[in-house]
Amino acid sequence: MSETKRKSYTDFNVELLEKEKQKKKLKKPDRYKVILINDDYTPQEFVVYVLAMVFRRSMEESRQIMWKAHTEGSAVCGVYSLDIARTKVEEVHKLADEAGHPLQCQLAKEEEE
Repeated sequence: MSETKRKSYTDFNVELLEKEKQKKKLKKPDRYKVILINDDYTPQEFVVYVLAMVFRRSMEESRQIMWKAHTEGSAVCGVYSLDIARTKVEEVHKLADEAGHPLQCQLAKEEEE
C-alpha cells in the first residue's frame, strides 16, 4: 500500500503565512524631525537643559545642538515617529512656557532616501 502524505493543519498555516507575507509589503512608518528654532531671548543654559531633559541628550550633545541652532537658526534635536515627535514638541513648549521663555520647536517630515 502506498502512503500519500497528507498535509497537516500546521503545513496549511505555514503556507498561508508565507502567502500573506508575499502579499503584504509593509511600508515603514513616516519619521519626523523635531527642529529647535533659535530665538534671541531664551538663555542658552535653558536650551541645553531642555535638550538634556526632553531628548535625553548628554550635556555635550545638548550644547552642540544648542550652538548649531544659535549659529544656523535651527537644529534637529531628533527623528521620531509622529506621536513621539509631537509629544517631544509639546514637552519643549510646556517647559518653555512654564519658565517664561519663547523657545520653539517644530516638526518636519523626514525625506525618504
